[in-house]
Amino acid sequence: MRLKTTKRREGKRKRRTGRIILYILTLIVAAAATAGYLFYDTIFAPNTKAGTDKIIYIERGTTFEELKTVLEVTGAVKNINSFNTTARLKNYGGTVRGGRYRITEKMSNNDLINMFRSGNQEPVNVTFNNIRTLPELAGVVSKRLESDSTAFLEALTDKELLKENGFKRETIMAAIIPDTYSMFWNTTPGGFIERMVREHNRYWNSERTEKAEKIGLTPVEVATLASIVDEETIMEDEKPRVAGLYINRLEIGMKLQADPTVRFAMNDFTVNRILNRDLETESPYNTYLYGGLPPGPIRMASKSGIEAVLNYEEHDYLYMSAKADFSGYHAFAKTLRQHAINANEYRRALHQRRIFR
Repeated sequence: MRLKTTKRREGKRKRRTGRIILYILTLIVAAAATAGYLFYDTIFAPNTKAGTDKIIYIERGTTFEELKTVLEVTGAVKNINSFNTTARLKNYGGTVRGGRYRITEKMSNNDLINMFRSGNQEPVNVTFNNIRTLPELAGVVSKRLESDSTAFLEALTDKELLKENGFKRETIMAAIIPDTYSMFWNTTPGGFIERMVREHNRYWNSERTEKAEKIGLTPVEVATLASIVDEETIMEDEKPRVAGLYINRLEIGMKLQADPTVRFAMNDFTVNRILNRDLETESPYNTYLYGGLPPGPIRMASKSGIEAVLNYEEHDYLYMSAKADFSGYHAFAKTLRQHAINANEYRRALHQRRIFR
């Protein structure tokens, strides 16, 4: 009888112990599930709002604390505390990689930190054409990239930097092929020049290089002549003829006597009419005073201008004057006598319209 009682007590004790163990295990599982959920919710659950599509700019040298401020102020994340916690768990902090980052909907803290850590930014399109001067180019590029125009201009005129890339201040414009380029927002001014030189080398393939060699010009000289052609005429179908005229002059040793080079020498592109006194402007770019090509391009040469030089029209013209009908085209002449007649007609038209400068 006593034995049965003892067994019943032991059975009750075991069942009670089992229930306690089960309860403890249940608590452990619940705690683990809660911790797992919190861990997932903190790191892997979306921390950006549905429909979010936001661009943020992070400057070079930005600290992690400053990054958090940007994310919070711009509303890029829903919970900055969970972002901060995830950063600690992933050992992320210190200086942040600068760049232009796109924040999209349902990105988790893990996604965000991986993006910032790898510098996986979204590029921008940088477009330039019809640029006359280096300060103008610096201004255009600085509107799309992080550095200001002063930094870009300093790079574009840095003697040593340009020398490393095979150019000079006078010739660097020849390295800039007008187009639209995809670049990272935080591309440095030096990186911009290196990229432009690579694009220049890619543009000057074997076919174009061979054509330049047949003319007796280097790629820089082609761009220099093309820049004059671009300034002389806006008519695309006339550019090969204008290019042929200047090549004819170069071949016989005649001065180019190109009015656009005088405007460049004067640093005044608003002048509509070049006067005799302007022709005396002292400058190596003044092709009325100095023979051959100027030291470098007088503007950013267009692709059509370059192609016009490489595929110039063969003819016997040595002279040209703007047409008196102001159509934008030119009257070409083989002799100085015919040119004088064309030029006088144009001058009379200018006087009639009271254009004196």
